[in-house]
Formats: sequence, C-alpha cells, structure tokens
Amino acid sequence: MKKDLGVVAAVCPMPVLMVAAYDENEKVNVMNAAWGQICDNDKIILFLGEDRKTLANMKVSKAFTVALADEAHVKEADFFGIASGNRMDDKFERTGFHAVKSDKVHAPVIEEFPVCMECELAEIVNTENVFGVVGKIVNVKANEEVLDEKGKVDVSRLHALMFDQFRSGYYATGEKVAQAWNAGVGLMKK
Repeated sequence: MKKDLGVVAAVCPMPVLMVAAYDENEKVNVMNAAWGQICDNDKIILFLGEDRKTLANMKVSKAFTVALADEAHVKEADFFGIASGNRMDDKFERTGFHAVKSDKVHAPVIEEFPVCMECELAEIVNTENVFGVVGKIVNVKANEEVLDEKGKVDVSRLHALMFDQFRSGYYATGEKVAQAWNAGVGLMKK
C-alpha cells in the first residue's frame, strides 16, 4: 500500500550537472544544477534560480558548458552547489580545478569532469510557472577513459553522480541492467 507523502519533488534520480560560464572579466564560475534535462537531440534545459551568478554570466557571454559530475569529484561538485559565486569571489579557485576555454563556444571547459557539453545560450524561458535556460549543444567532449571501443560514453566507466531528492544524497551510476528498446520487446507480441 502506498503512503501519501504530500508535495515533494519526486523525480529521482536527477543528474548532477556542473554549469560553467565566464563573467565579463573572463573569470570562471561553476554551479551545481540538479534540475536539468535534455529537451531535444541538440538542446538542454536548466531550471536555475534567477539570482545565480552563473546565470548572470551566461547572459553576458551568451554561452556555457554543462559537465557531468562524477564520483571521483563529489566533494568539489557538492561545493559548487553550496558556495555562491555572488558571495565568494574565489569559488572556482578554491577547488584547485582547471579550466580551458572551449574552442566551440565562449565558455570554460572544466578539465576534471569527464563529459562536457558546450552550449550556446538559445533562450531563457520565463513564464508564471517556469524559469528555464535553454542551451543549444554545439559539441560534446569526453575523456578517453570513459569511452568504449566504438567511441561512445560508457556509463559504467563514467560513474556519473545522481542526486536523490528524497534524502539529499549523491549516488553513482554503475551496472547496466537492461538494453533500452529491447527489454520490453516481448510484451509487443501479446
């Protein structure tokens, strides 16, 4: 029997996304965003607070990157979520991480995170019920150690972080349990 939990953000797990952008002085800022998702083959939408430093930077630079946080960097990923660039001028520097300028968009690529989407700012959606930032993905970069023999990202090698909104925990991706568009094929034959 199910128990009523009330109104909770019940989509779980959520990706742990590291969103990075330059400010007007080319200073790197990174934030942790769990509320984001692919919204088309070449687009991502991020649901961010309107007061975020990274959002202000995205508006200036018209570009940003979105990296997948991984288990090896959970401490820094969490820090990027609890520290505010509006109040901490050396937020990025405190981690000891390294950024290089994307060769596709005007945004930083954080070297320590294994997969990074390079995005142009496509649109900001601001309605009564939604505030979202849409990015057009112009390229994806990945470290070779997370790629399989066909050059595709292997999630079992990635150990990407997932956010548990029920208990505020981080988990890492791991074992594959089924093949998509195949596991349910037998039910098509009934």
